[in-house]
Amino acid sequence: MFQTFDVSSRPEQASPRIAALRALFPALGINAFLVPRTDEYQGEYVPASAERLAWLTGFTGSAGIALVMERQAVVFVDGRYTTQLAAQTDADLITAGDLVNCPPPAWLGEHKPKRLKLGIDPWLHTPAEVEKLQSALAGIDGELVLLSENPVDGIWTDRPAAPSAPVTVQNSDLAGQTAGQKVAAVAAMLREKNADAALIADSTSVAWLFNIRGNDVAHTPAPLSRAIVKADGSALLFLTPGKVAGEAAAHLRPLASLLPPDAISDALSAIAQAGETLLIDRAAVPYAVVRIVEAAGGKWRNAPDPVPPTRAIKNPAEQAGTRAAHMQDGAAMVSFLAWLDGQAPGTVSEIDAATALETARAETGMRMQNPLRDISFDTISGAGPNAAIIHYRVTTETSRMLQSGEMYLVDSGAQYQNGTTDITRTLAIGDVDDARKKFFTLVLKGMIAISRARFPAGTRGMDLDPLARTALWQAGVDYAHGTGHGVGSYLSVHEGPQRISRLGSAELKPGMILSNEPGYYRPGAFGIRIENLVLVKEAEPIEGGEIPMLGFETLTWCPIDLRLILPALLSPEEIAWLDGYHGEVREKLAPLVASDGERRWLEQATRPLGSQAMTKVRATITTDQPAAIIGSGEA
Repeated sequence: MFQTFDVSSRPEQASPRIAALRALFPALGINAFLVPRTDEYQGEYVPASAERLAWLTGFTGSAGIALVMERQAVVFVDGRYTTQLAAQTDADLITAGDLVNCPPPAWLGEHKPKRLKLGIDPWLHTPAEVEKLQSALAGIDGELVLLSENPVDGIWTDRPAAPSAPVTVQNSDLAGQTAGQKVAAVAAMLREKNADAALIADSTSVAWLFNIRGNDVAHTPAPLSRAIVKADGSALLFLTPGKVAGEAAAHLRPLASLLPPDAISDALSAIAQAGETLLIDRAAVPYAVVRIVEAAGGKWRNAPDPVPPTRAIKNPAEQAGTRAAHMQDGAAMVSFLAWLDGQAPGTVSEIDAATALETARAETGMRMQNPLRDISFDTISGAGPNAAIIHYRVTTETSRMLQSGEMYLVDSGAQYQNGTTDITRTLAIGDVDDARKKFFTLVLKGMIAISRARFPAGTRGMDLDPLARTALWQAGVDYAHGTGHGVGSYLSVHEGPQRISRLGSAELKPGMILSNEPGYYRPGAFGIRIENLVLVKEAEPIEGGEIPMLGFETLTWCPIDLRLILPALLSPEEIAWLDGYHGEVREKLAPLVASDGERRWLEQATRPLGSQAMTKVRATITTDQPAAIIGSGEA
């Protein structure tokens, strides 16, 4: 298994740990400390050794920051995690904060704590974040204190070791370009900008640039690393030496000088002292980096990381790889869904289901000779009220049985060497009432609206986001997450700059991959999300149209549960889209599934919406299902 279901934190653990942190304040000359959910590489995902926020507070979400003061502790999260925060932390000890509308700088300005001396680890905050904190503290006569050591590390006695997974090579037939070509393109950009060097601080950018992969962070195949690329085409690559051997060493040595991570300070100082101009993305590097350059008298210019805009536009090889990966993943999903549909309500737990899905992906990968390398994130396997927790992580303590009359939400993905997948399906367990079906159908309308969208060049994600929400808004409801995020090519399942959300300001361009995942969540009752991945492409000309249009190619092929749809709420165009989609699902996946039983299930699950009543749809599952999947998992 690529995930565990152990309980990783408990609310009661926070009190002694926060007390131990506060006990260090006088010696450090502070009376407050910020604990972000990030590491010195500023990535979305962090290794176990950097999960300081989870260890200290109990909150295990992927975005958040704790402000620990002498008498109060606030954990700031966004709308995805409000329910999870309440479940994982001690409400008598920790106050919930709003990471989006009132982040720490705004909170300080609003609450005005007196004589605040706020300590931070400068490796865990960007220059942009530090400037906002300094401004807020200046307004309340406070002080920002930069600490040389992180005090959480001093009290974390059983802290896991730093990761040391070996580096592997992503061959150019899958990457679509050689690493030499990519490095040369960055060097040419530097010459155009009259700059001497650029710091590539994002580990996924480094992985893409040098065509390497790793396993330092769960589910994201990038080695923790940084790089400096120079205008003359030379490069410095900073990663743990023990990770590079054999094929990886032979691949990298002609491309860059290999240096240990802590050599970054000397390298930056040398560039500064040589009077060279360095490009730094101030929104993505640690503040400590800027301090090193400035302390050496160096010159730097703020410039976005040059890799993401290019990486986001998948080349033909990457597009072909992800199409193939999604076809395989669709076959695995059919194997799982056919199995699940044959189980009686009340006999399968959330853990059973998540385990069976990973088994289906692993067995399909072996059968199709394209192994499952990892899952792309911990599977969200939530039944009934647990599905209302947007980023729910099932554990041995929270796992519940899939009961009749409930909906089951499974959001999952896979890492194959030719592509990264991410798919959500919400499924009926037994007979579900029409009230829930109504919201499922409204979510489906939003998902279809994005799938069918046509838009001119220059359109941004924020321009399309309302299409996914309109049907829900008309019912007086909404969802507290973005509609879509960018997705990598055997890299991070969350990749920018493209996204479909209220904040999605990046222009959508052909070759970009995004998720399309509207939802609706009623806390304590149920949750719904439907997700496909889509590829931005040039659309077919519109008859009578005057300008070229872009649209989306669907990448994800898997049935959408017909039992949860109220056809009367769909327009003829929406029904035509759904029937057409299911027709393609059936055509593409029927040759790939493992058995005749799965093929019969697939035919039933993808029949036209109007063919018969949808209230009781259950395929006949024969005994020729994969034996390793049936009955697998934990009780």
